[in-house]
Amino acid sequence: MVKAGLAHLWFVTIHPFEGGNGRIARAVGDMALAQVLAKARFWQHWAGVPMNDRQINLLNKLLDGFEGKLTSSTWAAIGKCSQDTALRDITELLERGVLKKSAASGRSTSYELMRLGGPG
Repeated sequence: MVKAGLAHLWFVTIHPFEGGNGRIARAVGDMALAQVLAKARFWQHWAGVPMNDRQINLLNKLLDGFEGKLTSSTWAAIGKCSQDTALRDITELLERGVLKKSAASGRSTSYELMRLGGPG
């Protein structure tokens, strides 16, 4: 809620357009609120799944709009851990259904959050 309110306030403060700022500010606030709700829904759904602090932090980064592909190297860099530890974290989340592999494989293998509605 606070994030949505701040997003709305910042847009109105900047006032970048001659007209329509109020409508756009409401849309920005609605978008931020939808992201807050999606994140809460995600954590409610996965509340019973055991995760370590590093996994929780990385999943929060994904939920907050991580840009780019999540690879084991990216995980290791963000999580400040070894490549082996990153791969172990990812493998656990794959086995538990929290993450899924993207279509590419080999050196291009990346991972993404499993949508709550099911696979895909």
